[in-house]
Amino acid sequence: MTDDTSRSRSESRHESQLLPAPITVGVYGAQWIKDRSGLAVRTVELYDWLLNRYIDPELGSLPLTLLTPAIVRGWNSGHAREHPTTAAKAYRLLSTIMRTAVSDEIVTRNPCQVRGAAVERAPERPIATTEEVELLARAMPDPLKIAVHLAAWCQLRRGEVRGLRRCDIDLSQMTLKIRKTRTNMMSGQMVVKEPKTNAGKRTVAIPSNIVGTLDRHLRAFVGESDEALVIDASDRQLGVAWRQARQVAGRPDLRFHDLRHSGLTWAAGTGASLAELMRRAGHVSQSAALRYQHATDQRDRVLADGLALLAGQSDAP
Repeated sequence: MTDDTSRSRSESRHESQLLPAPITVGVYGAQWIKDRSGLAVRTVELYDWLLNRYIDPELGSLPLTLLTPAIVRGWNSGHAREHPTTAAKAYRLLSTIMRTAVSDEIVTRNPCQVRGAAVERAPERPIATTEEVELLARAMPDPLKIAVHLAAWCQLRRGEVRGLRRCDIDLSQMTLKIRKTRTNMMSGQMVVKEPKTNAGKRTVAIPSNIVGTLDRHLRAFVGESDEALVIDASDRQLGVAWRQARQVAGRPDLRFHDLRHSGLTWAAGTGASLAELMRRAGHVSQSAALRYQHATDQRDRVLADGLALLAGQSDAP
């Protein structure tokens, strides 16, 4: 071996030792989540779980520069067959992380190129009738009956129902304010916080049919302090009561969130505009509110009768 060859190999080894180790998907992803200071705590928890459970095991040790569309496609298809909704969430997270890697000039192109992989194709949410909501409320323990009414008739999220305080209720004006939410993380830790968007901070008109029920609940089960909780129960207590109630009512398919979905669907059926639905529900995007504007036979008949009135044919057989 010549001296020049030996020297060249020695220099190559020295240069390789000076080069930084390639940044892996797992390391970059974890740092990406850590750097997102504006994320809600539950969102951070979800991202950490998706990274650790779905991304890291298969892609975590791979350098960012070696992640290809073919690798991403194979990874996604494997999870999408068994857990399509979660696979879509994991794919969206990975795609967002890789978009940042492109901006950071670590990679030249986002390898997440699987058409439709980010779309959650969850089945249509079930809808309860007003009669079923009444049955569900009756099947709940007395201190929790009002939770069903608030979720369905005021279209509140579970965390909004649990976050309501006495000071948020104004029976004289028949309104309630959403200012705090109480939710539980995957670890079981309870988080009390403001709604994550300005649209979520809203005043909701209370339908007159539940004002008396709400008044009786406040008198019987809520302390006099302004900060007293309207629903003083843990997430687990509410969950257990709900699962039992839906069995009694013959609707084991309903989730608690489906009460809100049902109420918004009823509101859309009254002819509420998209803007009105967005305001009442606390939605930021139009796409979230559009799902409630279903075309129903009953609503179609109302429209047909309205057209007949315009034509002066309301009395036509």
